[in-house]
Formats: sequence, C-alpha cells, structure tokens
Amino acid sequence: MATKTDDFAPFPVKDQLPGVEFCVSSSPNWPEGIVLGFQHYIVMLGTTVIIPSILVPLMGGGDVEKAEVINTVLFVSGINTLLQSLFGSRLPVVMGASYAYLIPALYITFSYRFTYYLHPHLRFEETMRAIQGALIIASISHMIMGFFGLWRILVRFLSPLSAAPLVILTGVGLLAFAFPQLARCIEIGLPALIILIILSQYLPHLFKCKRSICEQFAVLFTIAIVWAYAEILTAAGAYDKRPDNTQLSCRTDRSGLISASLWVRIPYPLQWGRPSFHGSDAFAMMAATYVAIVETTGSFIAASRFGSATHIPPSVLSRGIGWQGIGVLLNGLFGTATGSTALVENTGLLGLTKVGSRRVVQISAGFMIFFSIFGKFGAVLASIPLPIFAALYCVLFAYVASAGLGLLQFCNLNSFRNKFILGFSIFIGLSVAQYFTEYLFISGRGPVHTRTSAFNVIMQVIFSSAATVGIMAAFLLDCTHSYGHASVRRDSGRHWWEKFRVYHTDTRTEEFYALPYNLNRFFPSF
Repeated sequence: MATKTDDFAPFPVKDQLPGVEFCVSSSPNWPEGIVLGFQHYIVMLGTTVIIPSILVPLMGGGDVEKAEVINTVLFVSGINTLLQSLFGSRLPVVMGASYAYLIPALYITFSYRFTYYLHPHLRFEETMRAIQGALIIASISHMIMGFFGLWRILVRFLSPLSAAPLVILTGVGLLAFAFPQLARCIEIGLPALIILIILSQYLPHLFKCKRSICEQFAVLFTIAIVWAYAEILTAAGAYDKRPDNTQLSCRTDRSGLISASLWVRIPYPLQWGRPSFHGSDAFAMMAATYVAIVETTGSFIAASRFGSATHIPPSVLSRGIGWQGIGVLLNGLFGTATGSTALVENTGLLGLTKVGSRRVVQISAGFMIFFSIFGKFGAVLASIPLPIFAALYCVLFAYVASAGLGLLQFCNLNSFRNKFILGFSIFIGLSVAQYFTEYLFISGRGPVHTRTSAFNVIMQVIFSSAATVGIMAAFLLDCTHSYGHASVRRDSGRHWWEKFRVYHTDTRTEEFYALPYNLNRFFPSF
C-alpha cells in the first residue's frame, strides 16, 4: 500500500498582516479603546522620564525643573501624536522623546559658555534656551526633507530587502535600554519580564481565556502586579541599606516627581525664555534629526504591518516626516530638551495587542495632555521603577524587529546576493554603533576627534545609531550590487512594492492613508 505523503508548500506572501483584531481604520468599542489608549500612555512614560532624568540634572536643574520638563515632553508628545495621526502618516504611532537627540543635547550642556553661570537654575535656563534654538533651526531642515519631497525620492528606492535591516535595527538597536537597564534591579525587572510573557503568550492557550483580555491588557496587568510588589519591598525596607544606584533603580519613592510636581500647570511656548542660536549647536542637532527621520521611517513601516495596512507609499511617508519636523519645531518652542520620534516601544505594543487602531493612539494622546496639565496625577504613574519599563522593552522592541523579519517574505532568501546584503548590513549596523558607543563611554569622547567639535558630534550621532548605519549599508549595496542583472528586481522583492510607489496605484491606499475632512483635494499625495 502506498504511503500518503503531505504536500508542503511555502506560506503565501501577504501584503497586509493577517490576524490583526483592529486595523488602522477600524476601532474597538469606547471602553476597550480607552483602556488600550491608557496602556499606550503608560508604555511611553519610560522614555519620557528617562531622557529628562539624564539631561536636567546635568543642565543644573533639580526635581522641580525635571518635573516641569517631563510634563512639557508629555504635553508636546500628545499634540504631536494627534497631528501625526490626523494629518501626517495617519498610522497608529505615538510621537515622543527621542534618544537620538541625547548626544547633541549633552554637547550643548557641557559647552564652556555655560560654566560661567554659578546659579544652577540660571545655568539650566540658559542651557535650555540654547537647546531650544538648535531644535528650532534643525526642524527647518527636517520639514524641508518631508514637505518638499526629498525623503520621498529616497524611500522610493527602498526594497523589502533594504527595508528589512532598517526595521530590524530600529528595534534591536535599542537593546541597551532593555535588559541592561532591567538588570539594574533584577528582583523587579526579571519577574516583570516573566509575567508579561506568561500573560501575553501562554495564559491564553493554557486556560482558554478570552484573548482580548489576556493579550491586549497584558502590559497593564504586568505593571500593576510588579509595581505593587516593588511598593511592598520598598515599604518593608528591603533597600534601606543598599547602594544609592540600587535604591534609585528599585525604590518607588526616589524619583522626586510627586513632591516636585504642581497640581495644575499648563506648559506654554518659550516658558524658559527666548531661545539662543549658535551655529555649531544647530549643525549637531541637524544630525540628530536625520537619525530620527531614519528611525521613524523604520517605525512607520513596522506600524503599517501591525496595523494590517498596505505598505506605506513614499509620498505618505514623506508627509509624515514633514509633520514630524513640525513636532520638532514644537519641541523647540516649548522647551523639551529633546526632539520627537515615533516611539519604538509603542509600535511594538501594536504587535503585542494585535490592535493597530488609529483611534486608540489618539485616545492615548488625550491621556498625555491631561496628565501633563494635572502634574500630581501624572507624577504618580511616572514614579514606576524604570526596570519595569525595561522589562516591557525586551518584548516590545523584539516585536518591531520581528516586523522587519516579516519583510523577508517578499525576498528570495536563496540568493547569495540577498544573504550578503542582509547579513552584512545588520552586522555592520550593530558593530559600528557598538564601537562608537563604547568608545564614547570609555574615553569620554568619540573616535572622530578633529579640531571642529561640531563635526565630531555629528559623526558620533550618526554612527551611534545602528538603524542609520544599517540602512546606509543596505541601501547602497541594494542599489549598486549586481546592478542591471535581470533577477535582482525580483530577488530583492522590489516588484511586490511597485504598486505602492505611487499613491493612487493601489485602491486600498485611500482607506488607510487618506487625509480626513476630504483634505486630499487640497493636499494631494503623489
């Protein structure tokens, strides 16, 4: 008797990611949407607190100034998220503080011209004004890249092969903020990581519970459980005799935000005074805006996948970058000490929850604005120990990297050309960024040290970003390696994205990326 054999076939290629419960243009019911929006707000708090906590003390500020800057970042992030979801890319991305601006902000902070200010608060204000001026100038080049279509011209040459390293490194490139920060308080961070994985991945299958509860709200359950556990450890005196660094990472009462925050305060433009402008500061900040553009592009592509939308057309992506530039301008006017980007952790949350709804992110923007005005309430949530956020990042950053791996379905992975481009660009992106970062921490300066300090900072900013180095390598190799060979176009997956290069070519584009209120008549996409 002949044995029955199974016929194996490759999995079909999907322009839109299947299995998503709510796509970009659909919405959950209001109670569920509000809770999901609050979850997005909680997730973005980590980065919102970390960056001001690094910069403000070095600028001369204390807990009061730190609380005001955090609330300002929250307020501007809420506005930028609404603008991006309404008029920009129309994707469910949360716009928040960017790590790309840390190096130029530190460069300005340590400038010799501020050493003459002996009063800490005065030095803080003068430093903030200089950072504001640099952000305002840098935002102009950012808006030019987006609204004048320069970024659209570049991304039209992206193929799935060159985009995959970009998205992968957008997630993996932030690994320094994941487990290394979790390990600063392992007794809190590790349980948070384990609980999140169990709640989101195992519990739905073990107990057959409703997936929308187990998966969609796993982050909130994890934070509630581990935060309560951290409160018990703090109250029991578990950290009373531990080193200061351990207490700062583990205790729930060391942030200083609750006592320093006002009950009600509305951030406003130029609240720190008139911005000051210096050429070297502006050029250093421009480098950060280009890195933010690259990393935001990776988040946009990942968000379009997790939102079950079609591939984002170059014109829409460029429009989103232009509105991101407006966001950087608002950062400069309000004084947030950093620019904005599409937060990677919130993009990963789309994949974890399988909810890519635009409305949910807009609701989260409402929470950002509300808690930035009523500072005491926001400070309570902002006092969550940072190792808990680091545990979340271990999962959320991984989801973004997986979106990049998903793009490889469009490519021929049996091609040795593709293997080289993919492997080399990922490896060189991680390797170069690691080298520049380690060199800076060990020697106190970057490996490029010419007489022009602004040029040194520009090189440090660009090559410290794994995603930027990776996309430069992948883009260059994909456009030049075996150029003109008949099989290259199909091997790199370029033919799959051909129909999305022009806005109106695919009929589905209008559903996901059309501007509201029929504004496409006045601002057409090409």
